[in-house]
Amino acid sequence: MKDNHHKPGLFKRLGSALLLGGVLAAMTPGAQAETQIRFTLDWRFEGPSAPFLMALEKGYFADEGLDVTIDSGNGSAGAVTRVATNSYDMGFADYSALTETTAKNPDTEVTGVYMVYNAMPAAVFALKESGIEKPEDLKGKTLGAPVFDGGRKAWPSFARHNGLAADDVEWQSVEPAIRETLLARGELDGITGFYFTSLLNLEARGVDPDNIVALKYPDYGVEFYGNTIIARNELLEENPEAVRGFLKAFNKALQETIDDPEAAIKYVKQRDGLIKEELELRRLKLALETNVITDETRAEGLGAVTEDRMARALEDMIASYELASSPELEALFDSSYLPPREARMID
Repeated sequence: MKDNHHKPGLFKRLGSALLLGGVLAAMTPGAQAETQIRFTLDWRFEGPSAPFLMALEKGYFADEGLDVTIDSGNGSAGAVTRVATNSYDMGFADYSALTETTAKNPDTEVTGVYMVYNAMPAAVFALKESGIEKPEDLKGKTLGAPVFDGGRKAWPSFARHNGLAADDVEWQSVEPAIRETLLARGELDGITGFYFTSLLNLEARGVDPDNIVALKYPDYGVEFYGNTIIARNELLEENPEAVRGFLKAFNKALQETIDDPEAAIKYVKQRDGLIKEELELRRLKLALETNVITDETRAEGLGAVTEDRMARALEDMIASYELASSPELEALFDSSYLPPREARMID
């Protein structure tokens, strides 16, 4: 963690002149001074994207002098790369993906600034009829997931905290679209996935909710943080007030989403008319209840992290992902851009 300014890196210099030129053009006489922020989500427009879209449509970003565009994504690693290569200024990505990318490429120069998911959403899913009820029952089983799945990558941590060896299960690489189908058919013993995604996908495939076993990583010793809002270090250096304004607007929308998710989901439907509103409302509520509203966020406020837990999580990530420790990894989250603590507190 850190609360100081950042030095621009090699990734960030590419196209910086164009970015600054655009900002200056917006500030010419007769034009309203607005800063353009290109924002990428980690995935499709689904329930959890509601506060981002609400902040945009209700004008909260505009109130902060920001001209924000929001695009869907294709995964957390992709979101980090998009921001690192200056295709986007800010984004939404799994903190573990940010850590792993930075460890492998120290010039990534991207920092987390608002921890939206206080807990990692990953879980192991199985069917009760398989006899799997607890972590030790997974020994010798076959689990399916894409190679980039967060739960699969963090499996060594889950295993270590529950008396298993990393190689106690066999992994089968599957496409995201079919992993729940394979489990429902009994072709896999279990799968890993985001809790609020795989649970609903299994139910949609006809699996009785009473037959679903979900071993959520945070409930079994894994202290990793989840998705964070990320920003290019160059933006943090050159326009910190734009980042503070973005987080202020988002925080306001997140508070309203927590208070009234039924109203918030309308903004997702407005952006993508093909979504099933009832399904995405449930997904949003699950994400809020399991990953956003936790004992820690009730104590520290939304968006924040605690130093002790972050240190333990980083040590665990380094071991699980077989990374080399470095000062860069210890400074990947910067709390100095957060709104005041009182604005981030929840009931």
